[in-house]
Amino acid sequence: MYRTHTCGELNASHTGETVTIAGWVQTIRDKGNLIWVDVRDRYGITQVVGEADNVSEGVMKALKNLGREFVIQITGTVAERHSKNPNIPTGEIEIKAQEVVVLNKSEVPPFTIENETDGGEELRMKYRYLDLRRNPVKEKLLLRHKASNETHKYLDSVGFVEVETPYLIKSTPEGARDFVVPSRMHPGEFYALPQSPQTFKQLLMVSGYDRYYQIVKCFRDEDLRADRQPEFTQIDCEMAFVEQEDVLNTFEGLIKHLFKTCRGVSFDYEFPRITYAEAMEKYGSDKPDIRFGMEFVNLNPVAQGKGFGVFDNAELVVAINAKDCAGYTRKQLDALVDWVKRPQVGAKGLIYCKCNEDGTYKSSVDKFFDQDALADWAKACQAEKGDLLLVLSGETHTVRSQMNELRLHMGNELGLRSPNEFKPLWVIDFPLLEWDEETKRYHAMHHPFTSPKSEDMALLDTDPGKVRANAYDLAMNGVELGGGSIRIHNKQLQAKMFDLLGFSEEEAKKQFGFLMNAFEYGAPPHGGIAFGFDRLVATMGGSESIRDYIAFPKNNAGKDVMIDSPSTLNEEQLDELHLSVKAPVE
Repeated sequence: MYRTHTCGELNASHTGETVTIAGWVQTIRDKGNLIWVDVRDRYGITQVVGEADNVSEGVMKALKNLGREFVIQITGTVAERHSKNPNIPTGEIEIKAQEVVVLNKSEVPPFTIENETDGGEELRMKYRYLDLRRNPVKEKLLLRHKASNETHKYLDSVGFVEVETPYLIKSTPEGARDFVVPSRMHPGEFYALPQSPQTFKQLLMVSGYDRYYQIVKCFRDEDLRADRQPEFTQIDCEMAFVEQEDVLNTFEGLIKHLFKTCRGVSFDYEFPRITYAEAMEKYGSDKPDIRFGMEFVNLNPVAQGKGFGVFDNAELVVAINAKDCAGYTRKQLDALVDWVKRPQVGAKGLIYCKCNEDGTYKSSVDKFFDQDALADWAKACQAEKGDLLLVLSGETHTVRSQMNELRLHMGNELGLRSPNEFKPLWVIDFPLLEWDEETKRYHAMHHPFTSPKSEDMALLDTDPGKVRANAYDLAMNGVELGGGSIRIHNKQLQAKMFDLLGFSEEEAKKQFGFLMNAFEYGAPPHGGIAFGFDRLVATMGGSESIRDYIAFPKNNAGKDVMIDSPSTLNEEQLDELHLSVKAPVE
C-alpha cells in the first residue's frame, strides 16, 4: 500500500509510530540543516521534517529536491511538534522523515494551490484539475456530496423509489431550446437531451410507482449566468394520489433535513407561504428575499394628482423605506440614481425623500410636493425620523422589476443579506398562462402539464389569463430552489390545455401522443417538484455562483476551456451522420 494513514488522520495518539503517508507537496521551508515539507491530500495536511543530524544525506537531498505539487510518499516516525498549529487537526504532530519516494514530479503550477489563489477564473477553469485541489473548491464539492447522500437517505425513508429515465428523447416545442443529437441509424432524425424528465415521471405515475425520484442531469440551450449552466442537476420527484398540501409538506421536510444534516441549520417552523400576486405586489419578484424588509408600498393614492407628470402618468408609483438611511449624502444618492439607470435595471430616474431627525422632509421633488404631501408619503411607508424613501414609477410590471433590483441592491449595501442566514418561503397560486405579445398567444408559465386550480376551471373558456395554476415554487434568499405543480391527469383537460397553447390536434398528437394515450389507461391524480440541485447546494454554501459546486463547469460562453468543448467534427463523422455544416452568418 502507498500509505498507512491519510494526511488528515494523524494526531498525538500516534506519537512514536512508524507511518507512511502519500500526497502532494504543498509548501517547502528550507533552513539548510533543517527542512519542513507540508504534504497534502484530500483529508488534510501533515508536516514532515528532515534534520541533517538525524537522517541520511540521501533523505535530506531528496527533501531539498522536491518541488510544489510533486506527488511523494514519506515514511517516518510520528513526533510531537515543538511549534504546534491549532488551526489544523494534525497540528500537534509531525513526521520525522526516514524515507522519501518521488512518485511523480510536477511542473510549476500556473497559479498557487492555496485558499487565496493568484489565478483568475478563466485560468483556473483551463486547469480545473488543479483548481479542484484547493480547499475552498474541495469543501464545496464535499458539501454537494453530502447533500446528495442525504437526499437519497431522506427520500428512501419516506418511500420514494429511484428510477432512471432516458437521456436520448424526443424534442418538444415548449420551454428553452433543446440540445439535439443526430441519429446515425435514422438519417435526418434527431434525439433531444431532456430539459427535465417531466413526461417520463408522469408516465411512472401511470405505471403505479407512486413515489419516484432521481438526481438527474438536465440540459437547456440557453444563455448562461452565474446560477445557470447548459447542463445542470435536478432532484426530480413525483407522487401519485396527492394534493398540493401533500407535496409541500413532503419536500419542506426534505429541505429541513438537508439544512440540518449538511449545515447544522434547523428550521423549527413551517415555511411561510405567499401567493404569486402577493409576492409581485410586495417584492416585485416570484423568488423574494425575505431576510430583510423594505416591502413595496403603493404611493398612487398620495403621490398622484399633484401636477408631477412623472407620477401622474404612471401606472404605478412604488416606494421602499430604507431604515436609518436619511444620512445618505448627495454623492451616495447620485450613485443610486446612476445605479437604477444602468441598462441591467433600466429606470429613467429615482426619486428620494429624506425623513429628517427634526421632523421635516427633504425630497428631490420639493417643487411639486410640500411638507404635508411628503408626510403622507412617510405615513404610507410607516417611515420614522432618519429613514429614506426611494421611489420609482412607470408601467406596473416594469417598475416592480426595477424596484426589486433596487431593493436587493440596498439590501447588499446595508449588509442585510448575510450568506449564513436562510429564509425559505413557498410561492403558490401562479398564473397558469402568460400572454406573449410577439406570438399573440398564450404560453404555459410552467409547462403544458400543469393543472388549473379547480375553482378557476370555468375561466378557461371565458378568461384564460386569470386562471391560477396548482403550481408552487420554493424560494430562499432571492433564489428559486425548486418548483412544481399538480399535473393534469385527464385526457380531455390536457387536450384543452394544448388547444389554449395554440397546438392543433395533429401537433399535440405528434408531440405528446404517447402521454395522451397513457392517460386512457387509468392515470392517477399526481404532482411533483424538481429542485435545482446546483442552486440548492450553492445557497447552502452561501454562494451566488453555482460553478464551484460543479466539478467541471462551463464558462459564460458555454465552453469547457479545459477540454476545448464544443469543438468541430471531422468530415468523416459528419458524413456518417448525414450532416453538413453551414458557415456562421456574420
